Amino acid sequence: MFTGIIEAVGTLAAITPRGEDISVTVDVGKLDMSDVKLGDSIATNGVCLTVVDFGARRFSADLSLETLSKTGFAQAEVGDKVNLEKAMLPTTRFGGHIVSGHVDGVGEIIERHHVGRAIEFWVAMPSSLSRYVAEKGSITVDGISLTVNALREDAFKLTIVPHTSDETTISQFSVGRRVNLEVDVLARYMERLLTGTQRDDNASSSSSRLTLEFLQQNGFA
Repeated sequence: MFTGIIEAVGTLAAITPRGEDISVTVDVGKLDMSDVKLGDSIATNGVCLTVVDFGARRFSADLSLETLSKTGFAQAEVGDKVNLEKAMLPTTRFGGHIVSGHVDGVGEIIERHHVGRAIEFWVAMPSSLSRYVAEKGSITVDGISLTVNALREDAFKLTIVPHTSDETTISQFSVGRRVNLEVDVLARYMERLLTGTQRDDNASSSSSRLTLEFLQQNGFA
């Protein structure tokens, strides 16, 4: 589990084909590797990767065909900058939102504007994800926990302050760039709770008291 608060920006140092899969080696920049062990998880541009080899300034991970087909790693090149975050600890300050590192889809930067000292982006998203994205809600973009500031049909706006630009890869985002998206996990679970009984032919309509009205009355929707 992650928070979407980026700890360091790394660099893809190597991409090695392994049949239909690949392995990658990442130079970790300023990421502290002193407590990393084999099998640990490191979110890399929002993708939860398992460490299979590591040193003081790098780690390696394997990417399956499934990961390549569902994320922006299919277009990755040696030298690309990547956002890095180690899995959170029970004692970690929770500065972002709940991030699983399981990418839901790939979006595309369609607009970029400077507004004062901030940068404003519009990001196109797959239509299948639009119902999970809410104005002033959270979304993960290439591993960064961000706030949705406005919505269009199948697109959302981000307003990026200088600190976020300085500490992540987002300053490099340009129109046409593809980015990994992970929607708020709570939205997915809420949908499942609200629709689960409808999908179960054996469940009665009165088997659950959880309704949209109940969630609204108690501040969850």
